Amino acid sequence: MIHLSRREFFRIVRQAYRELPSHVRDAMVNVDISVEDWPDRESSDLVEEGSTLFGLYTGIPLTEREGVGSSLPDRIIIYRQPILRSCASREEAAREIRVTLMHEVGHCLGMSEADLHRMGYG
Repeated sequence: MIHLSRREFFRIVRQAYRELPSHVRDAMVNVDISVEDWPDRESSDLVEEGSTLFGLYTGIPLTEREGVGSSLPDRIIIYRQPILRSCASREEAAREIRVTLMHEVGHCLGMSEADLHRMGYG
């Protein structure tokens, strides 16, 4: 387990977002990306026992949206404490943040778990 301040963690998430290809960032209309310390109980119940939830996408994937879109933003949450508790260094945490963000962005773009695993973001 490592320690990163909330500010430093947010900085790494922002950097990971900036590193996304511009066409991916441009496609992510009305999507809020946030950081929370821990998943709530309902979110934790979405993963298999023994697995750890590092991030979560909620909303309607771009491939399923019709018309103009909804007024409420879709949401990507990156969970700080599970990532920090699973990593031994700042570099490892930064890598996990990037992988987690890409995984959740993939869901936003309409990719399945199988697609994401094949791409190395599983």
